[in-house]
This record gives sequence, C-alpha cells and structure tokens, in this order.
Amino acid sequence: MRLSELSERSGVSTATIKYYLREGLLPAGLRVSATQAEYDESHLRRLRLVRALIQVGRLPVATAREVLTHVDDESLGRTIRLGAALWALPHGPSPDEDAPETAVARAHVTELLTELGWSTVLELGDLSPVHRSLVASVATLVRLGYPCDIGYLTRQARIMEQAAVHDLDEMEAYDSEGEQVEKAVASAVLYEPLLMSLRRLAQSEESARRYGL
Repeated sequence: MRLSELSERSGVSTATIKYYLREGLLPAGLRVSATQAEYDESHLRRLRLVRALIQVGRLPVATAREVLTHVDDESLGRTIRLGAALWALPHGPSPDEDAPETAVARAHVTELLTELGWSTVLELGDLSPVHRSLVASVATLVRLGYPCDIGYLTRQARIMEQAAVHDLDEMEAYDSEGEQVEKAVASAVLYEPLLMSLRRLAQSEESARRYGL
C-alpha cells in the first residue's frame, strides 16, 4: 500500500507517519521510486503499537524507540527480547536504600519469589527495574502498616501468574517471534490499565453485595 492508504487504514496522518519514519519508530517502506515507497501489514501493525506506546502509555519518543529496538532485536532469545522491551517501559520508583523498611521489603520479596518458585526473576533480582519497583511498593506498605505478609503477597502473585499464562497463550497465537513480542508489549501498555479498572469495579460490586448501597 502507498503512504496515503497506510494513513487511511491506520487513522494516522501522513505527516505523523513521516515523523515516525524519521525518528526510527516505523521501518522504512519498500522503495519503488525516488519519491515513493510501499508499505505492508507489518507497518500497519507497528503503527498500532507506536500509537499505543505514545498515546496510551504516554512514552516519550526516545523511550518508545528504545522499546521498539528491543522488540526488533532478532539476535536475542524470545525471553530476553521480551524482557528487555518490558524493562524499557516506565516503572515505579526504585527503593530508598537508606530507609529501614527497604531491607525488610527486600527480604519479603526474596521470600515471596522463593515461595513461588520464580527462579529466573529471583536470580535477576535488582537488575530488573520491575523487581526494584516491587521492593519499593512493599517498603511503602511496611512503612504505612498495610498488609504485605507472605501469605497476602503469594495470593496476589498467584492471580498474576494465571494472568501471565493467559497473556503468553494469547501471544503464541501470532506467527513470528517479532509479532509475539509486539503483542506482549502492547498488552503491557493497554491491558494493565484495563486490569486495574476491572479490579476497582469488582471491589465496588463486591462491596454492594456485602453491604448494600
């Protein structure tokens, strides 16, 4: 398809598509003349992902470019490729190493991951920004006196474990590894807010069932 058709099908203006091409967010089309190129379904799919990262995820262009660089890195195995792309997404704050609650939180997280048998993420530890963010979250709960014992954390983690199984089942429906990693990144950006909304709605509904309006 020509640029005009790509714009029409994607709902993205030609000026914005050209900007994405210049910034390296969208691969170049197949050059058919000095002034024209052709694009295919992979460009349409990538445009949806770029819009998800920038419009929904609110990522700066430089961060979106970093995420997409990992998505496209075929030299990496699928797990590392996916992990690198997800690590490049924004995360919560890192823990305050001077706070006394941080040591307690880190011990809780280590015990939790051991209990769950999540050996890969346990081995990576603080190399992972997600791990650091989890430690910071648990430290906040400890400081404020909210529930964060191993039993509570394990129950929550098991729910997320089932969500992860579903996510990867959905991911494997795509043909290529590149498409699969794209799907996983898009899910992280688009579906995490959805899950948060569903949890809040479920809490409201359960409250009404238990206590009335």
